Amino acid sequence: MAIFIRSVSGVLIILVMIALGYVLSRRGWFDDQAPKLIARLVTQIALPAYMISTITAKFSAETLKRTLPDLRFPVVSMLIMFGLSIVAFHLFRIKPGHRGLFESMFLNSNTVFVGLPVNEALFGPKSLPFVLVYYMANTTFFWTLGVYLIQRDGQGSAKFDLKETLKKIFSPPLLGFIVGVLLVLLNIQLPSWIMKDFQYVGGLTIPLSMIFIGTAIAGAGLQNVHLNRDSLGILLGRFVVAPVLMGLLVIPTGMPLIMKQVFILQAAMPVMTNAPVVAKLYHADADYAAIMVTETTLLSLVVIPILMVIVQHVA
Repeated sequence: MAIFIRSVSGVLIILVMIALGYVLSRRGWFDDQAPKLIARLVTQIALPAYMISTITAKFSAETLKRTLPDLRFPVVSMLIMFGLSIVAFHLFRIKPGHRGLFESMFLNSNTVFVGLPVNEALFGPKSLPFVLVYYMANTTFFWTLGVYLIQRDGQGSAKFDLKETLKKIFSPPLLGFIVGVLLVLLNIQLPSWIMKDFQYVGGLTIPLSMIFIGTAIAGAGLQNVHLNRDSLGILLGRFVVAPVLMGLLVIPTGMPLIMKQVFILQAAMPVMTNAPVVAKLYHADADYAAIMVTETTLLSLVVIPILMVIVQHVA
C-alpha cells in the first residue's frame, strides 16, 4: 500500500503542474507561439543545464561506466516493438493513411517531458542516469526510423536526410548528457558559480515540461478524445506491450532494481510530444498525433501508479 501511495503522490505532483498549464492556456495566458517557446526553452536551454548539473553532482565515473552498457536493453526492446507495430497495424486494421504515425507512436515513448519528471518524483535524482540511457535509445529511434515512418504518411515519398537526422539526434539534451559524462569521466570540475547557474537554469526543466504538456492538452481539446481502433492500438502498445516486453528483458538480469524499474516505466510513457510537430511538417495527420499525445498522457496518470505496484512485486 505504501508503494501505491508513493506512486500516486509522485503522479499528483506531476498532475498539478499539468493542470496549471492547462488552466492558464484555457484562460488565454498563452498564444499559439507559447508552447513552441516553452518546448525550445526546455529542450535547448533548461534540460542540457539539468543534465550537466545533475550528472556532475550525483554520479561517479564508476557508476556511469556500469550504466552505459545497459543501453542495449532499450535498443533491443525498440527493435522488437517496431516488428510488433507492423503486426498491430494489420491486427487493428488501422487506416492506411495513419500507418506511419501509428507505427512510430506505438514504438516511441515520451522519455523527457513526462518520463523525466515522473522518475524524478518517484525515485529522485538517483534515477537520472537510467532515464538518460533510455532517452539516448529512444531519441535515436524517433529521429531516424520514427520520422521516416511519419514521412510515409505525408505527401510525396519518404526521404532520409543524414545531416538533418544527426542534428536531431545530437540535440542539446543529448549534448548536455555527453558533456556531463565527460566532465565526470575526466574528473574535470567547472567553477562553482557556473555549476550554480546550471543548477538554477536546470531547475526549470520539470515545471516547464509539465506546463508544456498542459498547454498541449488544452490545444488538442479534451472534447476530441475518444476511443477507436486507431487509438486502442496505440494505448495497448504504450501501456501493455512495451512495459511487458521491457520487463521480460530486464527482470531476469542482475542489473540494479532501480534500473529495472526506470526502464519499465520509461517503456510505458505516453506518445512523443514531437509526433504532432513532425506530422504537421510532413503533411501527415497532425490532429491524430495530437489527440494520441493527449489520450496517452492523461491515461498515463492512471497507469503509472498501477505499474509501479506491479513492478515492485515482480522486479
